[in-house]
This record gives sequence, C-alpha cells and structure tokens, in this order.
Amino acid sequence: MKQFCKNYFYLRQVKNLKHRIAIFASGTGTNAKKIIEHFISSDKITVALIVCNKPHAGVFNIADQYQIPALLIEKKKFVEGNHYTDELKNAGITFIVLAGFLWKLPAPLIRAYQNKIVNIHPALLPRYGGKGMYGHYVHEAVIQSAEKESGITIHYVDELYDHGQHILQVTCPVLPDDTPEKLAKRIQLLEHEYYPKVIEEIILRNEPASSE
Repeated sequence: MKQFCKNYFYLRQVKNLKHRIAIFASGTGTNAKKIIEHFISSDKITVALIVCNKPHAGVFNIADQYQIPALLIEKKKFVEGNHYTDELKNAGITFIVLAGFLWKLPAPLIRAYQNKIVNIHPALLPRYGGKGMYGHYVHEAVIQSAEKESGITIHYVDELYDHGQHILQVTCPVLPDDTPEKLAKRIQLLEHEYYPKVIEEIILRNEPASSE
C-alpha cells in the first residue's frame, strides 16, 4: 500500500479541472469513498489528495483503489510546523473536506482556507458536539438522553470544535429499540446521501462567473 511519496505527491494532470479537493480522514474512509465516486466523472471538481494521520487507516486502501495521492501527516508538524499548508498549496488544493478526521485543525491552516473547509458531524449541532464527541460516543449520548431524533450537520470549520456556520441539517428518528450501532447505520446513510451533493453545491456556488 502506497501511503506516502518521498516527494510528497504528484499533481494529476487533468484538463479543465478548476477545483481540487483534499479529503482529511482518520478511519475507514466510507464517506471519502462516496465523495470520490460522486466526483469521479466531474469535469470541474476532482478529489486530488487524501490526508490521514493514522498509518494503517482504511482510507489509504481507498486512495490506492482510485489512484489518488495520499499524504500521511505527523502531529508535531501539523500543530507546530507549517501545518502542511505548503504541501496542500503545492498540490493545488482549493477546498478541504473533513470526513471523520479526528485532529483539530490549526488556526493558520483554517485561515489559509477561509470558508473553504467543511465538516460533517453525526448529530444535530450544537447538541452532542465538541471535543471527544465523535462516532459511537455521539450515538451513545443521543440514546442515553432519550432523544426522539438525531441526524447530521454539515458545517464550515472554524477554530472551535463543531462550531462553524451550519450549511445543512437533516434529521432521522431515534427508535425505541435503537442501539448506537443501529443509529450509526441510519446516520451513515444520510451522510452518504447528502455530503457529496452539498460539497459540490458549495464549490460551484462560489465559482467566479466566466468572463467568456
């Protein structure tokens, strides 16, 4: 499995592609896969880079499957160094998508991509967000609180956990016999349906008008 290239990564030479997405992920990459598949035939948007902080994460297999360059990052450089901003710029990245990425983004990276970083959270923010609230921890908290509904929140990323401006929320019921695993599957269906479409809408909505 190719996780990291000594020269960081190569630029894919694709004509007429104006927008290059980097997907940041820490796990299996199910959302990353759906996003890649959504844009695989697009003539305006491409997933150009996978960024991950865990050397054996499943998302690297997805990067290999779709022949997308992958960058394995380390904590000190991400937090205290150049935050990999230079590498992202050199790869032509214009938009960042967080898809199960568990590190908080450093402020300089957020400023470098102001209003061009989005995240998806598996609950209806501002409830059940913040540090440590991810994956099954979210679903356990929702069920323990006897909530009648949960859902997803797609939002811009700022310097606080799960705090940026909301873009879209979609709800689903929490059923009486739900377990965290059952609820997670229902939430994941919403993530896969809505996240790629919202990413595309945001990118193309902010595209400068053609001068032709």
